[in-house]
Amino acid sequence: MSAVLEAEPQAPDSEIRASALDGLVTTYLAVLANERGSSPHTLRAYERELRNFVGYIAEAQGVDTRPSAIEHLRIRAWLGTLYERGLSKASAARALAAVRSWFRWLARFGHVEQNVAALVATPKLPKHLPRVPSIEQMNRVIDSIDSIDSDDAAGTAASWPSRDAVIFELLYGCGIRNAELTGLNLADIHWANEAILVRGKGQKQRYVPLGDAAAQAIRAYLAERQARLTAAKRDVGSVDALLLNLHLRGSGRLSTRSVARIVKRIAVLRGLSSDVHPHTLRHAFGTHLLEEGADLRSIQELLGHERLSTTQRYTQLTDMQLQKVYDDTHPRAK
Repeated sequence: MSAVLEAEPQAPDSEIRASALDGLVTTYLAVLANERGSSPHTLRAYERELRNFVGYIAEAQGVDTRPSAIEHLRIRAWLGTLYERGLSKASAARALAAVRSWFRWLARFGHVEQNVAALVATPKLPKHLPRVPSIEQMNRVIDSIDSIDSDDAAGTAASWPSRDAVIFELLYGCGIRNAELTGLNLADIHWANEAILVRGKGQKQRYVPLGDAAAQAIRAYLAERQARLTAAKRDVGSVDALLLNLHLRGSGRLSTRSVARIVKRIAVLRGLSSDVHPHTLRHAFGTHLLEEGADLRSIQELLGHERLSTTQRYTQLTDMQLQKVYDDTHPRAK
């Protein structure tokens, strides 16, 4: 058992007081970070939601509240306060998910008998399926990246066409997430196997195929990457990150925020919707694979989805597109 788990409070539940609830949250966050490899973003979100929850419990039930004294009706009442604060159903659902996960951990280590948070229904969310660019639109955008500078004088100083082409090729051509993209190192490109080693959520690893177009874009970019590092008098061998920021600041690694800005700028310049973001390209990857005949199980593996139900969202996208074709073309649909 890890040092984190060994450091858990060993007192029986009857001796755990409200002041210890914060300690249980702290221990759980350490488990998420050290045992499960949760991202900094996930850790910040869970800490925010759980601190808010235990603060509410202390105020509503008193400082002597034990974890086992928290009932599902109290959790439901807390959920109501989130709506009163103006949170959306989606935000409330994420907060409830954090509390459920915490209670599941509490039950596992004997602090509560059962996960009462599981008895609270998740807010019903409207189904907002992402708008996905067509295959033709994606090809047009990627094929024109080299000419972006001539069309956008204001953005010229902030662009690096060969690098930006790699961003699009890997997000759309390989279907990886933004954080997976920026986390790539040179050593993760396995040229001999024509594959890329991707580190996904929870430090899970998978290999995704490296297509010819992506490989060609990477090779073109690597030549410029080395030249820029040399010009900046940086030791080329000491910079591991595949994708570098424009001014080679810090470790040189490009940030997810910068990737989002780059994707949106190029997409808008090429006539796509202003709400395009890196995950849109990942959705396009999965949707276009399905449209071209790939099976869901293979798409699940390529995307690194833990559950097939997540991948099945793409069938909803194509079903909607089929419905539109029918409505637009069949004489009996009008």
